[in-house]
Amino acid sequence: MDVPDGKAAPGRRARADLARIDPRHLELLRELADRGSVTAVAAATFRTPSAVSQQLRTAQRELGVPLVEPAGRGVRLTEAGRLLADAASDLARAVAQVQARWDAYVGSPSGTVTVAALPSAAAVLLPGVLERFEGTDVALECTDVDVAETAYARLVRDHDVVVGHSLTGPVPDGAERLTTVPLLREPLDVALRAGHPLAASAEVTPAELAGCEWYGVPEGYPFDSLRLAVETAAGRPLRVVQRLRDNRLVEALVAASDRVAVLPRYTTSDPRLALRPVAGIAAGRYVVAMARPDRAERLAVRTVLDAFAQVARTIEAA
Repeated sequence: MDVPDGKAAPGRRARADLARIDPRHLELLRELADRGSVTAVAAATFRTPSAVSQQLRTAQRELGVPLVEPAGRGVRLTEAGRLLADAASDLARAVAQVQARWDAYVGSPSGTVTVAALPSAAAVLLPGVLERFEGTDVALECTDVDVAETAYARLVRDHDVVVGHSLTGPVPDGAERLTTVPLLREPLDVALRAGHPLAASAEVTPAELAGCEWYGVPEGYPFDSLRLAVETAAGRPLRVVQRLRDNRLVEALVAASDRVAVLPRYTTSDPRLALRPVAGIAAGRYVVAMARPDRAERLAVRTVLDAFAQVARTIEAA
């Protein structure tokens, strides 16, 4: 998308007064940095693409320096544009800090906090979190989202708090610049029906599991790493008969058959199942709450993050 305008003379840097720049233009650059295209920014900010392009041109004219440049069929930020997008993040965080101090001064936290969470973690965390905010001025709007591990960090663009998971560490891929609160280190086990022959042992071996049929998750989802580790240790491929996303569905299918699956220890609730660790393979996932740094400064958002951490501690202590 073409947004030319505001070009500075060759070899010269613009000397515009940054204090006169409309903060809304800085936020627009930040959105473009986060979302990658004018069309995506327009959809997220309830504008038309032409309106977004016009505002970008206005910002460039104010500064006299290009903020975006052509990239394929769209545009991307120039070095100057990236500098201002980062500055917009700093500005938003500073404003949020002031707001948080004011909220603390005038009274208790208040407002709506939007939460997106992976369903299996939400099943054990959300009841306790919601209970903590009953009768308060903080309202939670919750959405369950089941996506690949690396996609959770991107959800902070549209939600105040995102609860995702990671097998690689307490900071999920893509969340390096976000505020992160590790909640749980949850072991991953192999789930079997309670009467399964392998359920009689305290743990199962890769060789034993190699003879079983499996319910798996889509490739790229965190739980698949344990199945792959079993496959490697057993020295032969495992037979995956179905690949499914919903843990509750997998629980029901495993309980009704001799097939096995990978399920998380704390958030698996079907009493018909037995969960067993795999001998020689210490697998687990981190459940993490994430937020954009400026949103994390809001008193209501900080209070919600604290509530998730408190509930998680009670689960690990149980």
